[in-house]
Amino acid sequence: MTEPLDRTALLARLAEPRTWDLAIVGGGATGLGVALDAAARGFSVVLLEAHDFAKGTSSRATKLVHGGVRYLAQGNVALVREALHERSVLLANAPHLAQRLPFVVPAYRLWDQPFYGIGLKLYDALAGARGLGATEWLSAARTAELLPGVMRSGLNGGVRYWDGQFDDARLAVLLARTAAARGALLLNHVPVTALKRDAGKVTGLSARDAETGRVFHVAARCVINATGVWVDAVRDMDRDPGTPARAPMVAPSQGVHLVVDRRFLPGTHALMVPKTSDGRVLFAVPWLGKTVLGTTDTPRDDLQIEPRPLPAEVDFILGEAARYLERAPTRADVRSVWVGLRPLVKPSGDDGENTKSLSREHTVLVGRSGLVTVTGGKWTTYRAMAEDVLERAMERGVLPRRAGGATVRLPLLGAAAGRPLAEPPGEHGYGSEAEVVRRLPGAANWLWRDAESGRGGLSEAMVRFAVRHEMARTVEDVLARRCRLLFLDAAEAARQAMPVAALLSEELGRAVPTAEFVELAKAYGTAP
Repeated sequence: MTEPLDRTALLARLAEPRTWDLAIVGGGATGLGVALDAAARGFSVVLLEAHDFAKGTSSRATKLVHGGVRYLAQGNVALVREALHERSVLLANAPHLAQRLPFVVPAYRLWDQPFYGIGLKLYDALAGARGLGATEWLSAARTAELLPGVMRSGLNGGVRYWDGQFDDARLAVLLARTAAARGALLLNHVPVTALKRDAGKVTGLSARDAETGRVFHVAARCVINATGVWVDAVRDMDRDPGTPARAPMVAPSQGVHLVVDRRFLPGTHALMVPKTSDGRVLFAVPWLGKTVLGTTDTPRDDLQIEPRPLPAEVDFILGEAARYLERAPTRADVRSVWVGLRPLVKPSGDDGENTKSLSREHTVLVGRSGLVTVTGGKWTTYRAMAEDVLERAMERGVLPRRAGGATVRLPLLGAAAGRPLAEPPGEHGYGSEAEVVRRLPGAANWLWRDAESGRGGLSEAMVRFAVRHEMARTVEDVLARRCRLLFLDAAEAARQAMPVAALLSEELGRAVPTAEFVELAKAYGTAP
């Protein structure tokens, strides 16, 4: 049932004098997954996010729900098997936001086709009954047919296999809303400022509402640190004054994605290059009416809320795209560029220079104080990560034991079969809640439509729905994560800032600024 979420009422709940079973710091994929799993088991849950849900890494993925073909090449069969299981669960629980997608690996060397074909057949075998489609060997002509725009010169054939794709930020918002429907209290724009400790044990936290400055003190039996690349900062809150900082758990890696128009790779298939000139993987993925090119894997020794790409990363993606596309995109063709910081788990003694060698698997650490920290992993396995977090907390006695498996067959709000995610966004992206959107004022008034197709886009009603039901508070919340326009066409997002702000002001009853978002959109629209 689609119920409005009133922030005043949510803050009043946060102020109540009570002790929660869990207090979760961080509203990305991992924290939201833990909130939903815990709420589904009957725990009382509060989750606080400093910015917006999925503001960081969780809105900046390659948009793939996958078992990890490259991990199979590394021999990590267990990780691939787990991810393939979780892929099937996610596609079943949110079919309007997570769907199967065909990929083609073009072969330009004689041994490419049998080499990758055999590996992908093994991928099928590991998936078993959860497979999304059989791997096929393709002729050169069939490869070019499925990948219109692919470089034909030297093309010997290809291999088609199946994986999944999704809308990461909208899925995050749905996790939040589904957890709320199960009784959890979730608030964005409420940064945690301190951990509360008693006799060396973490007993809660302090937080501040970014809108009003009001301070809240939250008591909890268990505190979960699920802040991604920022977990070490929260861990630093959990130490005695004067004691040295703990060794960092995370070595951040930067992944860059470029968005170009679909004319560079029309059709419904994604292109996958398993090994580029420097050994990395390149994807060209149809997504929401555009094509996403990426990704890079570059070490970072600094943490920024809005990291920017290095010129060399943009050169790499465009250069590799030029090797595989007949019509090579240039910097002038880039509609948006976004950067995500991956929280790669740093092995003891590793200097963090080679992020490709670090672990993509998640790590759960329960400190002597009882603080539970989780980091690493990937979107596809968010649900399994949540189960592991709760299992570790129960093992250590931080939480009472309760049976798991509550989210294996738990459809998210709006779950219903929808149009392919390769198509431009629109009301179909709301699944069974589309009718709720259509009943709101302004459903027929479109602020933006996809320029190439003239379809989909953003209506006034969608903005109202974002405020009333999806906890959007700012122009960025709407245009970056409720509607993905910032990630699709940054210049168009800047143009829509004023109309969206006017609707937000009407809904929220206060002035909503636009200048900061317009500057952000300019940055997204510039490929250095």
